[in-house]
Amino acid sequence: MELNKTSQQKIKLSLLATAMVFALSACDGDDGTNGIDGVDGAPGQDGAPGQDGTPGFAAATFLVANNGDDNRNTVTAIDQNANALSTVTTGANEGIVFTQSGALVQAGDSDLPLVRSFCGFDAQSNYMMNRGHELTGAATGLVNPKGIAFAEEAGLIMIADFSGQKISVFGGQAAGDVAPIAEIMTSAKPWDLAYDEESDRLYVALTDGTLAVYDDVASSDFAPSVMRSVVPSDADGNQVSINLHGIVYEPMSNRIVLSDVGDAAVADDGQIFVLDNVSTADGATVPTRVIGGATTQLGNPVDIILTGSDLRVAEKSNDAILVFSNIFNGESGDVAPTLSTPSVKPESLAEFTDLETMVDSSDDGITTMPIRGLSVSSNPSTDSETTGQVAQYSAVLSSELSTFDSGMSIESAAYTASGDGVITFDNPDTSTGGLIVVNRLKTMRDGMMYSDSYDHMIVGNETGLIAPKGLDISSDNGMVFVADVNETTPAVRVFSPCASGNVAPLLTLEATNGARPWDVDYDPSTDSAYLALTNGTVAVFEEVVRKMESGQTVITGEDRLIVPASDGTAFAAPTNIHGIDYDSQSDSLVISDVGSAADATDGKLYVITGAGSAHGLANVSVNIAGPNSMLGNPVDLMLSNGHVYVAEKSNGMILRFDNILNASSGDIDPTFSMMYPAPESVQVLPVK
Repeated sequence: MELNKTSQQKIKLSLLATAMVFALSACDGDDGTNGIDGVDGAPGQDGAPGQDGTPGFAAATFLVANNGDDNRNTVTAIDQNANALSTVTTGANEGIVFTQSGALVQAGDSDLPLVRSFCGFDAQSNYMMNRGHELTGAATGLVNPKGIAFAEEAGLIMIADFSGQKISVFGGQAAGDVAPIAEIMTSAKPWDLAYDEESDRLYVALTDGTLAVYDDVASSDFAPSVMRSVVPSDADGNQVSINLHGIVYEPMSNRIVLSDVGDAAVADDGQIFVLDNVSTADGATVPTRVIGGATTQLGNPVDIILTGSDLRVAEKSNDAILVFSNIFNGESGDVAPTLSTPSVKPESLAEFTDLETMVDSSDDGITTMPIRGLSVSSNPSTDSETTGQVAQYSAVLSSELSTFDSGMSIESAAYTASGDGVITFDNPDTSTGGLIVVNRLKTMRDGMMYSDSYDHMIVGNETGLIAPKGLDISSDNGMVFVADVNETTPAVRVFSPCASGNVAPLLTLEATNGARPWDVDYDPSTDSAYLALTNGTVAVFEEVVRKMESGQTVITGEDRLIVPASDGTAFAAPTNIHGIDYDSQSDSLVISDVGSAADATDGKLYVITGAGSAHGLANVSVNIAGPNSMLGNPVDLMLSNGHVYVAEKSNGMILRFDNILNASSGDIDPTFSMMYPAPESVQVLPVK
């Protein structure tokens, strides 16, 4: 589930253009606001000194969840000085978090309680069902979701449910009216929370003025046996906190910052607390710094975020975004904010960070890189122990590392850069197909099954999916390309893996003359999609994402058609291309031909060089076939580290041919092989 690179570029250009109206620097931030001149002195006397100016802040973009009568259910992008850049409708009004993969996750309680995940968030587009999903309904148990936290490694959403007086935990891909993974009851109503995933420790800001600390949260299956209550107090042990709301944890220094709204009906009794050594604190704890008083402008500081040592505050009752610089240092007391900018009823804050380019393992076939192993899906013709299984094996096919049970007959499996799995399935009896999106399948689901509390499906008549087979993911674009081989409406259909339920595809690619695709490989570097067709050819669609972003929803007819050949002559029937992988670095295309599906000996493996411009007949540079190759029905393949992994279905094997781009043609033995029941797909899993 993932922010696309094109959207990132779009928002940077748009926000930069807006920011220039405010004469901001794009690199070093602004110079700060000049101070007020002093009053001129009488003739011959010095005038009064002027006031200090406000310091400048490094250029940055932040997101503000709005919760006023006129701006509720919107999110505004602001610059480092809280100047508004853009506003979009999200349909939610409470806590927000921006994930490392570019999703905006937001809680809402303005109508029905819900949590929405908006993938590829660009601060320019309103929430759309075909790019996001939500949790809502009686089964979720949500009552008044407020603050949220996102555990990046495990892909978990943790929600402070105020009226529910609990913390609810869901998988990042859970959607709809589904039960949580767990609920942790709290001693008072919670407003916000922070989770230190490395130490598995949860901090919860409670509205009775105490901080609840839970150890071993995930490792205890979300049933921590010990809760410590940390109470901000004075030197005599008297509690000084009243109604905690905002919370931010700084793991490097083991410090926490808390905001206290005091009496929600009073606009000048807010406070900020800084606590040191918070991971081991218990009971009455004296803050190292306390900020409060009329000059602070703190009335109802409902949320806070930390950027370096700059603390930004969503001050709701006084309609402002406040910045307190050097929050960990300085005197306690009635301290004026470094900057105060008007903002109507801000509810929550998050930093809108730049994202690293997300490179999928399928897009880098020859660069030497460490891999954690190989993922294989099993699809036997009749139910067996491996039906629905996705297993992981070592790179040299010597040992099984993990297994996952989809709970149904499946086809192919692929992975996003963040480690979520996308699996195709079809039901021949009902002529329906769909996608299973599995939360953190790559790293966190060993021995587990599909669960609505973690995962979701994309299925229904609007999807157009009938017989989906192979697929490819472009994490940087937030898109999954699905080859649907059905006889009536064959096509490659493109979805956001973040979407859920019965949603239409973002884009449909239809090959000429109703040709049927079995697999697809999208190359982001050239914005091209290569379709493996069962008529023995390869259809190439160019400028795919560009055309989609220009408004096209259906592209009919390929730009190029590649026909594998030898000495200028196309291979004789039966030809039936299944597996496909294009490598842009070498400009090579590796494809597999199952020949006759009824023949377990006539499979072939081809390499076509210069594939990025090939059109028509294209002589293969490598042609591997014969009994020693063990190629019968090679239904899927993937290139990695210069080696090609092959799912050989009819012979029940996983094969690896090393240095495939420079291999000799003929009846070549695979370099490594292992038995595996009816493998349908292979996917290399990088270490990261």
